[in-house]
Amino acid sequence: MTEADIVPGTVHLVDIEGFLHVKKETGSKHNIILVPQPTSNPNDPLRWSKTKKNLQFLLVWFWAFMLAVSVAFFGSLYGVWISEEGYTIVKLNNMVGLLYAFLGIGVITLQPTAMKLGRRFVYLICSVISLVALAVGGSAKSIAYLYAYGILSGYSAAPVDSLVEISVTDTFFKHETATYLGYVLLALYAGSFLGPTAAGFIVEKHSWRWTYWTQIIIIGVTFIVQIFCMRETLFSRLRYTKNDNLEDNILSQIQSHVSGALPEESEKQYSAETDNVSLSQDIENMGEVDPTIAPRTYMEKLKPYEITYNDERSWLVIFLRPFVCYFPGIIYGALVYGAQIAWLSLLTTTQATLFGAPPYNFAPDMVGTTGVAAFIGATFGMLYGGKFSDYLIIRLSERNKGVFEPEFRLWAMIIPTLINAAGILAYGLGINNGVHWAIPVIIGKGFLGFSMSATGSITLTYAIDCYPKMASDAFVLMLFIRNCIGCGFTFGFEHWLIACGLSQLTWLLFMISIIINGSFIFFLKWGKDFRRMTAKRYLRLAKTGGSTH
Repeated sequence: MTEADIVPGTVHLVDIEGFLHVKKETGSKHNIILVPQPTSNPNDPLRWSKTKKNLQFLLVWFWAFMLAVSVAFFGSLYGVWISEEGYTIVKLNNMVGLLYAFLGIGVITLQPTAMKLGRRFVYLICSVISLVALAVGGSAKSIAYLYAYGILSGYSAAPVDSLVEISVTDTFFKHETATYLGYVLLALYAGSFLGPTAAGFIVEKHSWRWTYWTQIIIIGVTFIVQIFCMRETLFSRLRYTKNDNLEDNILSQIQSHVSGALPEESEKQYSAETDNVSLSQDIENMGEVDPTIAPRTYMEKLKPYEITYNDERSWLVIFLRPFVCYFPGIIYGALVYGAQIAWLSLLTTTQATLFGAPPYNFAPDMVGTTGVAAFIGATFGMLYGGKFSDYLIIRLSERNKGVFEPEFRLWAMIIPTLINAAGILAYGLGINNGVHWAIPVIIGKGFLGFSMSATGSITLTYAIDCYPKMASDAFVLMLFIRNCIGCGFTFGFEHWLIACGLSQLTWLLFMISIIINGSFIFFLKWGKDFRRMTAKRYLRLAKTGGSTH
């Protein structure tokens, strides 16, 4: 295959006829090609057993959930802070704006650190920073303390927005990615929706300061578990891959199959590697381990940093790299995901004041309880945007002679686009007209929870499907843009609401959601053309990228 023939993201995902000599899944999914292919290095996270992968993912997932709680739980405290401490809504929204700003700063500075010193190092450091942030917030004597809390907590939670997603691509294959990214987004939204719920009950029983102390206890215990149980997933795949161009090999085998002969060289290279890889087995039973490479010992696994399999580029080069990744699919993912954070900010910054006022007059615990509807919606959204979209791309790839196109996943955007718009109308107009609370809560917040979770999973996965060797850089750029949108929206929302009124603002947000979420139509039509147009630049950057994928 020549460079001119390559379209980034277009890969063979399904072996329809079963003759390809590549590593594949087993059982009912035996025809699914593993992308990327596992290496022979015993320390390759792709070689971990399914049980180990899931246990490690569960630990990272819970950490992400708690850090998401730490930056969103205060939504139900606005009324208490205003009445007891004398803070204004504008000042509290400024705190949230600072939080989003430092989420963005954390994304662009912690990601290169994770590439140089390991994922584990960043997770541990951010746990410590989060504990400090919560201690500052719980001791607050003025709004300045809460500003400091916003800065520190935003920075510490930045890996939830980027590094956790990269840990997924470190450990799981392409046909599993959306499922696990869906779980990650569920952690983000579950923390954002259930955090205020728990905080509301704590405030009613104790005081608002105990919302901070409770988190310190939980995150402190999690930090101890991280020290002894969290494993490193950083792995420079290109150093240990004999033939990185999987598509070239597959196309060569297809041509040979058509002509009736398998090339001798290809047979030799892959004969030892073609057995299906059982992901339910331990790595010792998977065979083909390079005996010259020693597996990590337990003490080596406890090291807080990783430099053996790190990115060889300088920290500054890695830091600057995302800002040249302005590919259409990545910018699309950033804008759509950024819009979802705007809706999340809408709920976080308005629920206490809108539901605490007539005709609802909800107490803090009842305000927090409204987040349960959004959480339930987000759970269904996770299943739809994750498992269903992974199922969808496999079925569509089978219809396409085993060839996967990233745009296949975008067909799943139809339902979230409609539900997102309906949720905005139900929430904003429902509250504005004083209808029964079930309309803005169950339909409004429930629909928004579903659409935010589903849309985030679909669009993030689409972007890295398009440009897989730049996954880390793509995540950084997308999350940086997303947090800029969230920061600007939060700083300006209260002024926007005062100027327009809730009804007019709701209709404006409705139109914005239709335009942004509905832009998937353009990528269904021209997405592959965009990828083809950017192929040369992508390949040039990928060759100098030091990608771990």
